[in-house]
This record gives sequence, C-alpha cells and structure tokens, in this order.
Amino acid sequence: MKILKLLNKKSLSIFFFSLIIFSTNLQSEEEPVDIWKLEKKVEENNSNVILENEDFNDDNIEIDNNNLNSLIDTIDSNLLSEKVNIVGLYDPEENGLNIDMWSNSNGSEIKFILNKINKMNLSKDSEEILNIALLTNSYFPQKNITDEEFIDFKLNYLINNNNNELIKLYLIKNESSIHNSKLIKFYINSYLENADLENACEIFNELKYFDDDYINKFNIYCLINQNNREEAQLLFDLKKETGFKDDFFEDKFNFLMEYTENTDNKISDKSILNFFLSHRTNPDFVYKPNKNTPKFIWKYLSSSNLLENIDSIDLEDSENISLIEQATHEKNYEEEELFELYKRFQFNINQLLNVKESYKLLQNYEGRALLYQRLILTKDTTELLDLSSKLKQSFKKDNLGNAFNNKLKEILSTIEEDDVPSNYSSFYFENISTQKLKEKETKINNKIIHQSKLLKYFEEENDINKTQEDLDKLLKSIKKNKDYFVSTKDLILLESLISDGIEIKKKYKNMFKFDQSIIPTDLQMLLNNNEAGMILLRLVEIIGEDDLENLDADTLYFMTSILNKLDLDSIRNKLLLEVLPLKI
Repeated sequence: MKILKLLNKKSLSIFFFSLIIFSTNLQSEEEPVDIWKLEKKVEENNSNVILENEDFNDDNIEIDNNNLNSLIDTIDSNLLSEKVNIVGLYDPEENGLNIDMWSNSNGSEIKFILNKINKMNLSKDSEEILNIALLTNSYFPQKNITDEEFIDFKLNYLINNNNNELIKLYLIKNESSIHNSKLIKFYINSYLENADLENACEIFNELKYFDDDYINKFNIYCLINQNNREEAQLLFDLKKETGFKDDFFEDKFNFLMEYTENTDNKISDKSILNFFLSHRTNPDFVYKPNKNTPKFIWKYLSSSNLLENIDSIDLEDSENISLIEQATHEKNYEEEELFELYKRFQFNINQLLNVKESYKLLQNYEGRALLYQRLILTKDTTELLDLSSKLKQSFKKDNLGNAFNNKLKEILSTIEEDDVPSNYSSFYFENISTQKLKEKETKINNKIIHQSKLLKYFEEENDINKTQEDLDKLLKSIKKNKDYFVSTKDLILLESLISDGIEIKKKYKNMFKFDQSIIPTDLQMLLNNNEAGMILLRLVEIIGEDDLENLDADTLYFMTSILNKLDLDSIRNKLLLEVLPLKI
C-alpha cells in the first residue's frame, strides 16, 4: 500500500475523469470511446481505495499502486482496441467515395493487383484514377494485409510519382502518422541531392516530431544553418539522452556549433546527409566519383558543380570518359557537356570522310565522338538522319540510350517532316521533340446524341431540368430520322443521364436497348460487395498504359456503368468528357 498525500476523494475523481477525457481525445472522431463504460470500469477496479471523509487525512487515504497501473492498462487497452487509423489526402466526398471503400476487400487481392499495376507504365488517365484510389482518406482493409503494408503502397506511390508538392501536402495532412519516416527521408533527400537545402529544411517548419535518428540529425543541421543553435543543442541533447551515438555526426555537430576548431576531413558517402556534411565542413573538399558511386552522390556533385570540368578531362583516360557517358545516361551530366567533350577529339580527314566504316574501328566512345563530329558538319538531310541513327544505335548498344535524347531532338527539329525519306520516318517520329498540343475545343453536333449539347450537363453548365428539356427535344428529332444508328457511345451518355435522375419518356424507350449484363462477372462481384477501392484498382489495370480515348466502346460502356452504380459522378464525368465529344 502507498499513502497518497494531499489527495481527497474529489481530487481523485477529477484526476481519473481527466485521464479518461484526455485519452478519449486521442481517438478518431468516427469512433468515440464510451466514457460512461470506462467510468464504470474505474469504479470496479478501484475497490481498494479507502477514503473515509473529505478532510486531508494522510492516515486514511490509501490506494493500491497495482490497481492504478491496472486502471491505466485498462484504459489503454480500450483505446487501442477502438483506435481508427486513417491516412490519405483527399476527402472521400470529393469523388463520391466513402470512408469504407476498402473495408470489405481482401488484402491478398489488393497486394496482387497493386504489385501488377506497379510494373506498368501507366497512362495519365490510369494515374489519375490510381491517385484517387490510393490517396483518398479511408479505413484500412482488415483481411490478409497489415496497416503497415497498406500504408506502404501509398508511400511508394508518392515516392514513385516523385511530386514533392504532393508529398509535402500528404505529410502535413497526416502529420501524426507513425509511418511517415520513409516518405520524409525521401522528401528531404531529394531536395538535398539537388543542392536545395532551403526546401529540404522548410518541411521542419510544418512537422515537429520525428522518431527517426536520420531525420532528427537532418533537423539539427537545419536548425544550426538557420542560426537556431539553442534549439539545435536541445534536440541534440534529447537524442543523446535516448542513447543516440554517431561519431561522424557528433564530430560535424561540434565543429558547426564552434565547440571545436577542427573536424575530421574524412568523406562519408553513407548517406546524402553525411556526404553533404563532409562537403560543408571541408573547404578543400574534393571527390572523384567512380562506377560504384551511388546515384545520389552523382546528382549532388552535378547540382553543386563539383564534377570534373570537361576541358580538363584526359582524352586518353578511357575509363573516365566511359564513366561520364554513363553519368550522362543517368542524367547526372548534361548532354551538352558530353558532346562538348566529343568535339575535343582529334580525327584525320580520312576518318571524317569515311566515317561509316572508320567509327567501327575505334573504341566505342571514340566512335561516337567521330560520328557526332561528322554529323554536325553535314547539311544533307538523308546523311544527317543516317548519322543520327547510327549514333543513337551506338549509345543503345552500350545501354546508354538516354545520353542522346535531348541533343537528338534538337538535331531532328531542324528537319521538316515533309523532307524525311520514308526509310527514316519511324526513326524521325520516335525521336522528334513533340510540341505540346493545344487543347482542343469541343464541337457540339446535335445530330448525334453523344456529341450533342447534352454534354454540357457533365461539364456542369446545365442543371438537370434544362438537360431534361434538351433531351426531350433531341429524342423527338432523332425519332424522326429513320436512318439514325444508336451507337454504344450514345448508350453510355444516356445511361449516365438516367443514373442521375433524368428520364427517357416512354414513347422513346423502344429506341434504345441498354445491356445490363455488360459488366464482367468479377467486377459485378466487387460491386455486390461494395468494394469501391478494389473496383478503382481494376479500372486502372484495365486502362493500363492506354489513353481512355483509345479504348473500345464496349469497355467504356461497362466502365461507365460501374461508375454510375457506385455514384462516382466526378470520375465518370471526366471519363465521359474525355471520350465522347467531337474535338477540333
């Protein structure tokens, strides 16, 4: 037994009630804890508390410490059992979804289809649907998948998408998630690799707590760099209290805080932060990369102008030149620099005149230099295309294809399309720089249902009453045309209008035959089980690498039928406006 001083019956009640309220506030709003049920448990578990009066009497106030621990454990157990985890970016209502979109789904099937999707080079249309599926706030699926696995798919999607603005938004909106370390590290590292310390550190103004040594080290450096030394020292001391030990970082920390005059000049490429600190604390920093140098180091060296100057490279150093070609392929060297290097090679007149045979007798990188020098000297279109093609093939043969992308587009852009010989047309169109197409305007054609002004409803320009009026007028006109052929796209539009409450009058119904069995069996089963999330993943898989406009009409029909049944009007409208209108 333990005597609790200065504690009366009233203060004990307040303490326990406050503890319950505080713990309850940690829960999601969607599933509040039953406070009265917990309070009842408090009374049942507190049978050993002896309080005979409300006076401060030390001898009469007793409490069993074991019971207090048991009480706290009981509260914690209740909170954990009723805890709801939700992570995402979009409100479900934005796209007509609900928070239970994954609740009925089998985790094994989710993992299978997501792993399959991750191997695809998805089209823009597919990515938009996948973005909604993965980043909408929702409860987690409960069968055959852990919370960590499901969240990891979300994080990997954000990382692969490589959109730092989207990542930042996600991190801020899900600040309390315990699974964010992987994403935060990617975010800060991606900026630091590009020598952008300001943006890397800026995230720490939004996020305040990190249970990760690497992130905390990064944060400490940012605080030092921003001259917030007291805060940096406090955070460092807190880490030391938890057993943190990193000799390399401590050495840099002491030097940057000006506790020591010198630092170990050893260069560490264990992480981008270590490499950056090696550079930051050494005024005589020099680092020569090799073929085993990590890509993030190459990127940092390039972004920080620390790579060897092209003019000083020894043309006899074949290993170094090959390394530069590889770095260019991986976008760590600028293409322009590589081709400036090629221009430094010396060739005789015979080699230049007989380039198509001469380049084969040289080392690969020398052959490419010869082809390039001859290429920039020629004015003949056929010759220019031929040499460009041979140079591109030489790069591809050595798995360096990306080293000759921008420069090739620049060369081909000097050739008019009409001047390209037929035997080079494929090469030309595969590699020519494609200018961004102007957004096409929609042309209204009231002689065809799916191209008529009914489309304005899906653009949210007309209300339902106006659309009903327009539909009646259009069907009256169409019925008079005995030769009119009702297409699948017409049915797609009409079925979508019906789904939203617009009616086809009885006298026009025999003009149309809607196919209720068009939805594939597996998708119908998902519909029956209310698995909206899985359905979106299946649609992503079906669209895959194709643009919506290239899908056949039957596929579009069952896709829109599914979206209608799920009331996913926002997604459906985007699809309809992509595939139905005549655009000029």
